[in-house]
Amino acid sequence: MSQIRTAMILAAGRGERMRPLTDNCPKPLLNVAGKALINWHIDKLVTAGVTRIVINTAYLGEMVEAHVGQGDKWGIEVLYSHESSALETAGGIVNALPIIASEQFLVINGDVWNNWDYQAICQNNQTDSDAHLYLVANPCHNLTGDFSLEQGLVIDKPEFTFSGVAIYHQRFFQHVPSGKQALAPLLRAAMLSQQVSGQLQGGQWVDVGTPERLQQLDQQLTKDRE
Repeated sequence: MSQIRTAMILAAGRGERMRPLTDNCPKPLLNVAGKALINWHIDKLVTAGVTRIVINTAYLGEMVEAHVGQGDKWGIEVLYSHESSALETAGGIVNALPIIASEQFLVINGDVWNNWDYQAICQNNQTDSDAHLYLVANPCHNLTGDFSLEQGLVIDKPEFTFSGVAIYHQRFFQHVPSGKQALAPLLRAAMLSQQVSGQLQGGQWVDVGTPERLQQLDQQLTKDRE
């Protein structure tokens, strides 16, 4: 079982639900307790031993690159996969595969926040499955859930929520054409052949999808620091 050294942060979305906050600021650069959302992820990834981070961008992508830079401040390599218009999750990953390079890599939605130990995640890569999803208890805005677990495999039955954090093998995307492509249909197809493993992840996780959730998280983390 090898350590995962490459991660991709998805940062290409427009952030419609976050407007007007995202009218002039890409969602991953919104601040929570004095730190941009994307920085929370990068800091933990570096601590976990990740040495290469790929970030895909579209809307206000130049602001993301200007903010993060080339990774010098963390002592890692940061590469960018620019999209002229957002290609959705799977399309964005396929577009970035040439610079991801690694056979296995971690993918994180840029608009979620969690207090997870990424070091444990990067050491817990599932070499047998094409994808390994981290599921969480359903938040109030997704009470139905997305997928379920059965003997370590993810099945297409709503019970838990997909966190937007997963480990993929390059072969998961080998037959996916370039262009705009959603992730969920690919995952459901792979579940039918039992190629998607997963686990229920504890700790705190927040889909920072609305201004209200952003404010609540900011207040909570600010209070925790006092």
